[in-house]
Amino acid sequence: MSTAIVVGAGIGGVTAAVALQRCGWQVTVLERAPELGEVGAGISVWPAAVAVLEELGVKGVEKAAALSAPAGMHKPDGRWVVEAADLGVELPVMIHRAQLHDLITDQFGPGITVRTGYTVTKVVQDDSGVTINDDLRADLVVAADGIRSVIRQTLYPEYKGTRYSGYTAYRGIADVQIDDGGGETWGRGQRFGFARLIDGRIYWYATANQPAGQSGDHATVTSDFGDWHEPIPTILAGTPPEAVLQNDIHDLSVPLVPFVLGRVLLLGDAAHAMTPNLGRGACSAIEDAGALARHLAGGAELGTALAAYDRERRPLTTKLVKRSRGVGRVGQVENRVVCAIRDGLLGLGGKLVSLRRRK
Repeated sequence: MSTAIVVGAGIGGVTAAVALQRCGWQVTVLERAPELGEVGAGISVWPAAVAVLEELGVKGVEKAAALSAPAGMHKPDGRWVVEAADLGVELPVMIHRAQLHDLITDQFGPGITVRTGYTVTKVVQDDSGVTINDDLRADLVVAADGIRSVIRQTLYPEYKGTRYSGYTAYRGIADVQIDDGGGETWGRGQRFGFARLIDGRIYWYATANQPAGQSGDHATVTSDFGDWHEPIPTILAGTPPEAVLQNDIHDLSVPLVPFVLGRVLLLGDAAHAMTPNLGRGACSAIEDAGALARHLAGGAELGTALAAYDRERRPLTTKLVKRSRGVGRVGQVENRVVCAIRDGLLGLGGKLVSLRRRK
């Protein structure tokens, strides 16, 4: 039986483990945290990722109920810039990260072994396999160890790695009753977005331009966004202060490194970490796992299957990294005149799309 080690038990890592298990592999998942689980707030799961999860037998990730009110993009005073209905966009499922993680790990069977509290410091490979920490050995190693991947750094020591976007993000969950379809509000160098989770709570996020390493909390977000249009003040008031998360936003430098080197494969943020502006980061990791399973299930020799994975996933995710970075640049503009032009063009674009759809 073929064996694999998956390093990292985030969304991408556990999905890869389930995918390999369904291909008949024996899988060991290594997680440096003391226990298996996921932290964070909400996550958007787009249709392509939902389809992968369904193929892997993951149950419970389905479309949420129809929105109770129009969604779209506003200005801080509440005026519409563009409604989502005008754009004709397909909306994702919104779910808490921990809930999605649980739904995926529910598919862990006897083919998957989990070791927590395990830190990977050394990776050595040869023609017949890969050894981790002079301790564990497998035919394949899947590096799903995040944006600051130790394994990626080992494989490509000259790679520039992470890049700071210029803005930080705050996230939280509010248990409030509001009749609003969600969306985003764009200000000058600041954005605020929210959406309803499957369980009815409100997931929200906010971004602000600032130097890397500058800390903030619930009071900071309330000071910056508390006077924006409703329901933003209500959402912030309904969020426990201790539950607000903050992290500076980074992505990976392009061009991305090859996702495969020998018998080691990069997946998720380890391969293509992107800013969250498109809401595609975790989805891309899930789609990576689906592609890996598809190529391995085709019966090709391992090296051929891994090369096909790289050819498929690297160009697609490179485009997403660039597009997401571009959206962030536009969304975080601070100049008043440029912001007015931006909002006008976005509103006009929405009207043109709406007119085309009615023809």
